[in-house]
Amino acid sequence: MNLYFELLKKPIFKIEDVNQYYNNMNSARSAVKRLMRDGMALKIRNNMYTCISGETGQPVANRFQIASNITPSSYVSHHTAMEYYGITDQVYYDVYVSSETSFRDFEFDGYSYHYVSSKNSEGIDQPAFSGGIAVTNLERTLVDSVKDMDKIAGIEEVVQDIESIHRMQEKRLLKYLELYQNQFLYQKMGFLLAGNKEKLGLSDQFFDTCKSQIGKSKRYLTKDMEKGQYNDEWKLVIPADIFNMKNGVNAYARI
Repeated sequence: MNLYFELLKKPIFKIEDVNQYYNNMNSARSAVKRLMRDGMALKIRNNMYTCISGETGQPVANRFQIASNITPSSYVSHHTAMEYYGITDQVYYDVYVSSETSFRDFEFDGYSYHYVSSKNSEGIDQPAFSGGIAVTNLERTLVDSVKDMDKIAGIEEVVQDIESIHRMQEKRLLKYLELYQNQFLYQKMGFLLAGNKEKLGLSDQFFDTCKSQIGKSKRYLTKDMEKGQYNDEWKLVIPADIFNMKNGVNAYARI
């Protein structure tokens, strides 16, 4: 039995996985230390390891697989999920990980992994043949990104992501919006998606539902703005330069 080749079958392994070949935890720990000493494995964080590829010299586990294995309930979310779906046009080195169990932020292989408290377990997919990745589906990803826009992504990135999405499942969007029960979220979603209504395949009923939930509250779309203009339809003060954001000109000019 060659331990390295056995562990290559798992993008990520723990001491317990190694122990199945030894039935002795001390021997298992020693075996992992030897692999690390010989440059055949790396420690990601406490009791979380990955092999080094003999072909590329790089860790076998990618950032999405790592994020999905930090805790039993962890999954890829927010703009990291957008990256997984190929929505964003650049690579970010901050990896956002939602989990029911908290963990300390950490760095590995040039990426910083950040904990986000998971509020619900709806809309999480485990794609086949992905090596154990758990990731929010596209609709849940968009709702989360808009909800936490000022904490994580920022208005410009969210606008760009929306412009890059070609189709949404309306029922899913409404389901996740209802789960959060957040008036401001309905407000933001309605405004941000209205300019791409046809492309996203959203009905008038979707926007009527959003409007029915926002009440009379007037809010700033984002804290990240210096000058704003009022949009009476959605009762939002929006950045004056939102029309000039990359890829957002045509869509928002129609609002």
